[in-house]
Amino acid sequence: MVVKRINRYFSFWTNVPKGLSDPILGISEAFRKDHYQRKVNLGIGAYRDDDGNPWTLPSVAKAKEIILNSNLDHEYLPTEGLNTFRKTAALLAYGQCPEISENRIASVQSLSGTGALRLGMAFINRFYPHHKVIYVPKPTWTNHKNIARDSGLEVREYSYYDPDTKGLDFYNLLRDINEAPRNSIILLHACAHNPTGQDPTQEQWAEIHDVITRRQHLAFFDMAYQGFASGNPDDDAYGLRYFVKEQNSVLLAQSFAKNFGLYAERIGLFSVITDSSAETDRAVSQLKILGRAMYSNPPLYGARIVSTVLNTPELYKQWHKDLLTMSGRIKDMRVALVEKLKEKGSRHNWNHIANQIGMFAYTGLNPDQSHNLMTKNHVYLTLDGRISIAGLNTKNVEYVAEAIDSVTRNSSNI
Repeated sequence: MVVKRINRYFSFWTNVPKGLSDPILGISEAFRKDHYQRKVNLGIGAYRDDDGNPWTLPSVAKAKEIILNSNLDHEYLPTEGLNTFRKTAALLAYGQCPEISENRIASVQSLSGTGALRLGMAFINRFYPHHKVIYVPKPTWTNHKNIARDSGLEVREYSYYDPDTKGLDFYNLLRDINEAPRNSIILLHACAHNPTGQDPTQEQWAEIHDVITRRQHLAFFDMAYQGFASGNPDDDAYGLRYFVKEQNSVLLAQSFAKNFGLYAERIGLFSVITDSSAETDRAVSQLKILGRAMYSNPPLYGARIVSTVLNTPELYKQWHKDLLTMSGRIKDMRVALVEKLKEKGSRHNWNHIANQIGMFAYTGLNPDQSHNLMTKNHVYLTLDGRISIAGLNTKNVEYVAEAIDSVTRNSSNI
């Protein structure tokens, strides 16, 4: 019997469209291809020292030594993660809050803050008993919308930033949250709002809480910069802890990329405040099912590092010093950029850059100015004018100020 060979001349994937590239990752790619000697990357959200190099926190370096000398194994973690990490990470976020006991915090280790958001939104989609509508600030971190939509949630926006005042649009923020359908999910940046660097005051947090409570919304906090923003983890957790103190059931996504410098280790925690230990057990059981289907087991090494630092008094004290080093340099670079722009004779008011907080500054540059800054001056940023202050240092801040002045000098405003 002769079997005739049939040549395969078709593909199953001819209808797959080319996806849009991530705008931030695209900036890094363009930066790498640029051979200009004085090029500056202000797009990447990662801390750099004054020489422009990645920085390993001394507390992390010491924790790595302890782990290495402990001759530990590399066995799988349970799906919920490393227990010592889960406990101390939750304590770091919520503090010694008498309003909640440990058995009312349902938590699972996640793949950094992004994974925590994904777990939380998948949990909402599967179990939240009301409409699956999540409100995010306008603007917000671009991946918030991607994660929410891929989790099956409807995304809407609430007012947050006023481009005229370059500050928090608080009146319209409260209005939009108040007008949102009852039982909506409201995404809140716990601190160091990305991309604007504008955070509510303590008094404003109280007003936001009152509206959310009155409308019976569910607050979902994204806390990617605890300690990195102000240098004080307690100050940066104020909004979250205020909600918990007032007996609100909140969701929380934590990341340890920025405040520990563990970007590639993908260490995070998702948690939800429940009403009882029985409810906690049920929530954790379902979160484990979600995690099992997504990634099976979370990574071990970074969790060990964070746990070692948070549970070793000497290292915990050193970590606080490390936070002050990072946040202090960021604040210094904000001031330096504003001062250099004034020295260049800029007619614009740049004080908002110094008044913002966290890794990013929302400069006020429009897309055309941002494009010119990249193509003509080799200074890379997102088209909405967001820059990473961590990319500035004493060696390049004057060049960046000169470049910003050159693309804005003939503009009536920014």
